[in-house]
Amino acid sequence: MHPLFEIVGSVAACITTFAWLPQIMKILRERQARDISLVTTAALASGVFLWIVYGIAIGSLPVIMANTVSFLLIATIVGLKLRYG
Repeated sequence: MHPLFEIVGSVAACITTFAWLPQIMKILRERQARDISLVTTAALASGVFLWIVYGIAIGSLPVIMANTVSFLLIATIVGLKLRYG
């Protein structure tokens, strides 16, 4: 694969992974998660978990790592939704 594609993929992984941080910070700051859909966020967490399984199956460390971090951040949002409603 061309090195440029690896760079593009890495940048995309960082952006989509860490895009969850502002949402987590907002929930923590406001101590409320009323506007977060639990069903949608849980479904997203499930899909990301399946990407981790896929990454393990194909032996792709970038897929595994990016989705593991994403899963942990999304699971944090689920936990905060359950706590702050």
